[in-house]
Amino acid sequence: MAVLSAVLLGFYDAAKKQALKKNGVLTVLLVATALSTLFVSPWLSAGPAVAYLQLAFKAVLVTASWISGMEALRLLPLTTVSTVKASRPVFVVLFSILLFGERLNTLQWSGVIVVLGALYLLGYTSKSDASSETRKTGFIWMAVSIVTGVASALYDKHIIQGLEPLFVQSWTNLFITALMALCLLVQRIAGRGRVSEDPFRWDWTILLVAVLITGADALYFFSLKQPDALLSVISVVRRSSVLVTFLCGAWFFHEGNLRAKGLNMLLMLSGLTLLMLGS
Repeated sequence: MAVLSAVLLGFYDAAKKQALKKNGVLTVLLVATALSTLFVSPWLSAGPAVAYLQLAFKAVLVTASWISGMEALRLLPLTTVSTVKASRPVFVVLFSILLFGERLNTLQWSGVIVVLGALYLLGYTSKSDASSETRKTGFIWMAVSIVTGVASALYDKHIIQGLEPLFVQSWTNLFITALMALCLLVQRIAGRGRVSEDPFRWDWTILLVAVLITGADALYFFSLKQPDALLSVISVVRRSSVLVTFLCGAWFFHEGNLRAKGLNMLLMLSGLTLLMLGS
């Protein structure tokens, strides 16, 4: 299930990049999440009050991660973003050490060091992708997306044990839709009268985004629900989605500097492999 989730997630990232060509970040996220909520609405059942509070907090984390990730995707090439996103499992492990007192073995530490080294080298191989200021802003947005995404993953493991996967997915999507609508309303009010306030233009890619993220999330929650599921391993497997995303960036968007980025991707994946073997 984690592998299938990774494949869908890879195509989801590529579809988001395409959808951003016609509409803004918040618009794409709002419409796609609303459609995803509609797909899983049959599982909007009643539950304990504390569960709604937990899922509302998760929705805040996911919303922050998605918005910052989409801003980074708007500013940076898909191949660059996909390579940086591959580092998320490493930070899941590092935060697990800080929060849960977990210990790393030699293979895991080797994987962490390799991935961090790949991230450092990526800063050099991405210099030709955009101006210095645009690249810097894009990487800041990407950092925010990774931190909030890692926090969401750690929180998932905490709450999923006492809740059903589709209950979590349906209510979280509903809360995210409400938050996205609020953010878009604030943006529209703040930018009223500006030339940049473009009308919404329907794009069938947005429907594809909704279908892909619905399937990817459902498979992820069901895999995490398994009694012997390890978050560290699932995170590594799910991040293999960057292979699909990287190939889409190369084939469909014809992005440049692929040889250097490809070497970084291989270095990143070797680090993830060490991390998974050590787990």
